[in-house]
Amino acid sequence: MILSMTGFGRAEGVFEGKKITIDIKSLNSKSFDLNIKIPLRYKEKEFEVRKILNDRLIRGKVDCYVNIENLEETNDVKINKGLIDSYINELRNIASDGPDFEYLKMAVRLPDAISSRPDELAEGEWEALAKIVNAAIDRFEEFRKTEGKILHEELERNIQNIDKNLSEVIPYEEERIVAVKERYQKTLKEFENVDETRFYQEMAYFTEKLDISEEKVRLAQHLKYYKEVMDNEDFNGKKLGFISQEIGREINTLGSKANHAAIQKLVVMMKDDLEKIKEQTLNVL
Repeated sequence: MILSMTGFGRAEGVFEGKKITIDIKSLNSKSFDLNIKIPLRYKEKEFEVRKILNDRLIRGKVDCYVNIENLEETNDVKINKGLIDSYINELRNIASDGPDFEYLKMAVRLPDAISSRPDELAEGEWEALAKIVNAAIDRFEEFRKTEGKILHEELERNIQNIDKNLSEVIPYEEERIVAVKERYQKTLKEFENVDETRFYQEMAYFTEKLDISEEKVRLAQHLKYYKEVMDNEDFNGKKLGFISQEIGREINTLGSKANHAAIQKLVVMMKDDLEKIKEQTLNVL
């Protein structure tokens, strides 16, 4: 099955008056590259969140955003009244003149005058967070599957185009050899005292160098193998990339041996489809 490396998924949930939203998106990458933004409240669970994402997403340049929103009015601020009173008294002793309000404005800026209450996870909160993370990944994977179907159709079409152009090379094979022989025989008549045996030996050698039978067979095998891997193996992006390189080698050799305008034209068309395949394969998981 083809899965796209590009994806997006979002999931939301509510736990004890807190709305948790998780967004996951990714682009193609050679490895798993994760950028995660998580609230301080869940910082201690960042490693666990990373592990879930790594285990399920496999590959890609992934951005994960965890957001938390309080749905209920809560007061998480603690004013240390006793400490502030001590600050004011000390300030008053240092500077006897001045209203207490001015001392208060200075006191609240001093260390520990105002602090946040400990932000510890409630019982069951991590389980709720993990459930939302997995729900976001589920939606993300659905996106990957949808994009993967489109990729599969495009790749299959391009593979078929190369196969079709390869089959159209066959009628020109004998034609180009005959044309080469006729050209050299015509040239031969322009010279005297030519060793015809040596000439035909050279012709045989030259014809053998122009033979593209092996390239055609290997190219056809590579096209078939690409399709088999695409249809039957999971997480096949890297393997498909390697096969596309082999396809490129055979097409290039075919072009260098062609020595025929019509075959060269077909080779150019094959290369055009191959470039599309390479570009699309980069986005296959």
